[in-house]
Amino acid sequence: SFRVLWADRPREAQHGRLCGGRTDYVPNCSRDRMTPDTPFTTLNKCNRAIRYDGAWGLLLVVATAVGWGLGWPMMKIAMHDWPPLFARGCAGLAAALGLAIIAVVRGQNLLPSRSLAPRLALGAATNVFAPMGFTALALLWLTVAQAALLTFTMPIWATLLAWPILGERPRLRSVIALCLGMAGLVLLMGANLGGGIETFPGVALALAAAILFALGAVTSRTPIPLPPMVSTAWLIGLGSAAMIVVDWTLNGLEIRPLSFAGAGALAYMAVCPMALCYLSWFAALERVPAATASTGLLLVPVVGALSAAAILGEALGFREICAFVLTLGGVALELRGRG
Repeated sequence: SFRVLWADRPREAQHGRLCGGRTDYVPNCSRDRMTPDTPFTTLNKCNRAIRYDGAWGLLLVVATAVGWGLGWPMMKIAMHDWPPLFARGCAGLAAALGLAIIAVVRGQNLLPSRSLAPRLALGAATNVFAPMGFTALALLWLTVAQAALLTFTMPIWATLLAWPILGERPRLRSVIALCLGMAGLVLLMGANLGGGIETFPGVALALAAAILFALGAVTSRTPIPLPPMVSTAWLIGLGSAAMIVVDWTLNGLEIRPLSFAGAGALAYMAVCPMALCYLSWFAALERVPAATASTGLLLVPVVGALSAAAILGEALGFREICAFVLTLGGVALELRGRG
C-alpha cells in the first residue's frame, strides 16, 4: 500500500527536505502534497529523483576525497618554501577570490545579510580553519602520518554528533564500516603516537580539527541561504584569512620566494582542494547523511599515500596495501548501504 511505501521512504523525503530543503526539484514530493490518492507514476518519479540525488551526492563525496587526498603531497612540496599555515591560507584566499569573480560574472550578489554573519563565521571556523588550519599547525609537533591519523578520526565524531543534532541514529552497517575504515587508517599510519608531552599541542590541535570538522559536516546539512558559489567563497575566504593572520602572529611577515614546484603545488591547492573540493563537499552534505559523507572521507589518506608514493617516491609496501583494502572495504560498505 501507499502507507507502507511512504513509511519506508527516507525521512528527508517524507518531510519535504530533499536537496537541502528545496522541494522544487521534485514536484509533489512533500508530505503536504503526497496523499494515499497520489498516482503511482508520481511516486515512482519521486523515488527515481531521490535515488539520483543520493547517487550524485555519493559521487561528490568521492570526488572531494580524491581532490583532498592529492593535496597532501602538494602540501609537503609547498612546505619547502612557505610555512604550512601561510601556504594554505594563501591558496584559500586565491580560491575564494576566483569563486567570487565567477559569481559576479554570473550576476550573483556577493553581499550577504547581516543575519548570516554568525553562520558564515561558524562555518568558516568548523569547515575551513579547523581542518586546514589546525592540521597545518599540528605539523609543527607531529609528523604528517601522526596528524593524518588523528584528523581522520573525524567520521567517528560525525557519526556521534549526527545522532543528537540531526537524529541520525547510527546503523549497524555504518558502525561496521567505520570500524573497518579506522582499522585501515591505524594500519596505514603506523599505530604508535610517541613523543610524550612534547607532542601534546599537536595531538590537541589534530583532535580539535577532527571534532570541529565533524561538527561542521553535521551542521552544514542545512545550507546557508546564499548561492553555493557565494557562500563557499565567503567560508573559504574567512577561514583562510584567519590562517594568514595566525601565521603572521607566530612567524612574522617575512615571505620567501616560491620555487617552481612550490608555485605549482600552491596553484593546485587553490584550484582543487580549496575551491572545487569545497564546492563539491558542501553540495554533497545537502544530498547524503553526514555520517555517510564523513565515512567517505576515509578515502583521503588512502589517496594521499598512493599519490605520495607516485609523486614523492614514498614507500608503499604490504602493510599499506592491506590498509587500503580495509579502508576501501569500509567506504564501500557504507556507500552501498546508502545507494
